[in-house]
Amino acid sequence: MSESSSAARRFRILAPPQAAGRRADRFLADEIGSLSRSRVKALILAGYARRDGAVLSDPAEAVRAAACYSLEAPPPTPALPVPQAMPLAILYEDAELIVLDKPAGLVVHPAPGNPDGTLVNALLAHAGASLRGIGGVLRPGIVHRLDKDTSGLMVIAKTEASEAAIATAFRNRTIERSYLALCWGVPAPAAGEISGPIGRDPRERKRMAVRAGGKPALTRYRVIESFSAAAALLECRLGSGRTHQIRVHLAHAGHPLIGDPVYLRRVPPAARSLPEAGRQAALDFPRQALHAASLAFPHPTGGRPLAFKTPPPADFAALLAALGRRPAPAG
Repeated sequence: MSESSSAARRFRILAPPQAAGRRADRFLADEIGSLSRSRVKALILAGYARRDGAVLSDPAEAVRAAACYSLEAPPPTPALPVPQAMPLAILYEDAELIVLDKPAGLVVHPAPGNPDGTLVNALLAHAGASLRGIGGVLRPGIVHRLDKDTSGLMVIAKTEASEAAIATAFRNRTIERSYLALCWGVPAPAAGEISGPIGRDPRERKRMAVRAGGKPALTRYRVIESFSAAAALLECRLGSGRTHQIRVHLAHAGHPLIGDPVYLRRVPPAARSLPEAGRQAALDFPRQALHAASLAFPHPTGGRPLAFKTPPPADFAALLAALGRRPAPAG
């Protein structure tokens, strides 16, 4: 494999016999090492890949043994999102990555309906000069997401190599994450697993659902504290990473998250068991009560372990207090 010294990076790879039959995009990403599979796939679709001199247009094409593959990664182009300075709760930063505590209400990246004012816009203002061509543009490497109204820890890649390494760690489940969730009712047993394939709800495309044909998903939970048998504080850990996974699995199990605007469609009967103050606080909570509380992973360069924890934000803590949680003893 070789790479030119020009601004555009070029790679040449001779496929060994054992690579025959693999997806071309995955094979090239693994061989190159510094480009994520999604980046390689995008380059193939854009016409930057060749097999034995002919254009390779299908990222899923099976690799042919002894074929010569080439890939060109054009130089970075300016990012479309505009830098916008806004406060960021950064817990850690170096040349490769940023770990931050995302507030509830902040959208991660621009999309229809949210063209700016997002985490990406803030990151471009904070670290734009140090972002080295992530995904072919000068942008932060968003390797995982939190829903707009979910608070908590996120890791952001600052280089293409780190993006690829962190994405691989997520794919291989070597990144440990835990969430705090407040749900209606108390799951039984007090610790267990919720499994079920998750896919788009055929009746409402903005919702996900446990359904046949979905992608396998597993959520592990532990009850930390219960409140009048009407609500519970859970620790949740993901055995997979599907869209809205914790929200979908808990709703499917009959314990939707307090405040969830998508998966909680009526006042739960359990609310009647709460004292008035707690009941009103829970019914009026304006977002899903979900917080990404811990994150641990090996550093993408060198592999040293990194671990972070962050307490839930003020609105979550206030809801816990209204439900009757006693404050932790001082010291």
